[in-house]
Amino acid sequence: MIKVAVWGAGMMGQGLLRFILDRPRDLELVGVIDRHPEKHGMTLGGLLGEHYDHDVAITADHDTVLALGPDVVCILTASNLHEITDQVEAAIRADADVICIAETLSYPWATDAEWAERIDELAREHGVSVLGTGINPGFILDALPIMLSSVCLRVDRIEASRINDLSPFGPTVMSSQGVGTTVEQFKAGIADGSIVGHIGFHESIGLIAYALGWEIDRVEETREPIVSTVERSTPHVHVAPGNVAGCRHIARAYDAAGALKIELVHPQQIHPGLEGVETGDYIHIVGDPEINMSNCPEVPGGKGTYASVGNYIPLIGGAVPGIITVVDMPLPRFLSPTE
Repeated sequence: MIKVAVWGAGMMGQGLLRFILDRPRDLELVGVIDRHPEKHGMTLGGLLGEHYDHDVAITADHDTVLALGPDVVCILTASNLHEITDQVEAAIRADADVICIAETLSYPWATDAEWAERIDELAREHGVSVLGTGINPGFILDALPIMLSSVCLRVDRIEASRINDLSPFGPTVMSSQGVGTTVEQFKAGIADGSIVGHIGFHESIGLIAYALGWEIDRVEETREPIVSTVERSTPHVHVAPGNVAGCRHIARAYDAAGALKIELVHPQQIHPGLEGVETGDYIHIVGDPEINMSNCPEVPGGKGTYASVGNYIPLIGGAVPGIITVVDMPLPRFLSPTE
């Protein structure tokens, strides 16, 4: 039985909590931490529905939860390294392995090598492992093409794209993608950094290069508004015709000779079907043999992310101490529910 604590009870955390509670023979939930006062003291039945009634209540007191000795702490709170530092450090100091959905943790050397080295050293001191995973980065645009490359005799270039629907996500995602803005506001947001597009391209490129032994000399990115010709709405945003429904974000990585080695394309928008756009995940490996893989519609981002976290829980205990990546882990697989 693996003792698990969940840090973050938002949409992703709630999905993971259901995953854990559906597997009582393998996983024991020891605590749930969340910073939002309105959830403090709430039972899981109140949060997730009657079927998931459980004696664990949500708390902001992470010290009390960590004192219960979880084997694994799953962190589902934020995207950036500086936002999760205190949470990761607290879990490590409690001698717990960490699985986290922060995109930047999937390959933290890409954005802050100093942070990565410091946390790696702390994890090694405590004999625990720290893993960043999710649907993307963590699978679609990196781990999956890496796995497909295992049947190649030669790989010249990897091209991958993910066309997805942002409609299920909340206001934070809408804001980061510029959904609902005018084209002028979108351009201003790109310029001042308030609109970022996809977080994770540098991490995915780092994972691919690490796995294939490639040296990347430079990465070039473009972010363009996806302008709607029809009216679109979600519970969190309204897009009038002529305004921005999402962001088309592209990253291209080149070697020292100027050869394009990795191209990642990620157009994200709400309700793409209203414009006749079909969602999907696509991988093209240029090499010998040439590989083309397509999956339509897309793997749902939310479900895929918390499923990835849950399915790694049984595997992380056998990992080496320190920061590890999905490339360093055994091939993940589905953990069946139990009664």
